[in-house]
Amino acid sequence: MRVDRRTALGLAVGTAVGAAAPRSGNAADRAEVLIWPQGMPEPVVPANPPERIEKGADGTGRRFDISRPRLFVFPPSGGARSNGAGVIVVPGGGFTKLADEHEGSEACEFLAKHGFTAFLLVHRCPTDKHADPSLGPAQDVQKAIQTVRQRAGDWGIGPNRVGLMGFSAGGQVSVIGATNNLLFKGGDAAVSHKPDFMLLLYPWKIYDPATRGLRADIHPEGGLPPTFICQMGDDTGSLPQGSTLLYLELINRKIPAELHIYEKGGHGFGMRSRPGSAGPADWPARALDWLRVRGLLTP
Repeated sequence: MRVDRRTALGLAVGTAVGAAAPRSGNAADRAEVLIWPQGMPEPVVPANPPERIEKGADGTGRRFDISRPRLFVFPPSGGARSNGAGVIVVPGGGFTKLADEHEGSEACEFLAKHGFTAFLLVHRCPTDKHADPSLGPAQDVQKAIQTVRQRAGDWGIGPNRVGLMGFSAGGQVSVIGATNNLLFKGGDAAVSHKPDFMLLLYPWKIYDPATRGLRADIHPEGGLPPTFICQMGDDTGSLPQGSTLLYLELINRKIPAELHIYEKGGHGFGMRSRPGSAGPADWPARALDWLRVRGLLTP
């Protein structure tokens, strides 16, 4: 798997990138790793319209029309010693766009300052009109794990220390990818596509109100790694029932897990605090505590 060092300001990206917020622009200056250099499986996203980043009314940049899934690499920074672990960050966005600033590059920067090699997964979108909106992004998640594991030595990380951090829809496809066999043909079955650990932030629509259970494409019996889950009780987009049921599946299977449900905080806060709610500001410290207990903060 080769490294494509062209920046996201190249031909595949539209002119709207110039309007991106500064933090989203950080990804464009980083090494890129194409995860499907020989072409991706169906369902594909067409290259026209071209990829672009737009700044919303809240001043935050979001990425649209991604036909070229890839990883941006964030090595340990700020004087942090590498802990030998890698985390693939999977942003949300409801399968219409990617919130790859506050749920992406900012999370990568946070991890890098604590010794992780972080990888921002820019997965295909929009897929909301596909028959199965989660399929393409879940394929990208599985292939990204294989890619990082195959090249772990290049980044000084252990092939058995590769995890996922998924936000919202990115959390949904992280769980789907982790609990299913390979969702594409022709993959290297000798390289595991399963994460060694997961951090899930308000995973989107993993609860099925009709069955009062987890959605049908999540198969806990297919394998779950040690998992940290954070959720807000007043989140109407990612219901706390889903996070709670997933936690119970983990505990019943004697898989190390931790669940934090805060009373208030809503949805989509990413790495940013919110006035009047403790959870959005508190969860990163709790996640670090959990990673420390798992032995992932030290080499």
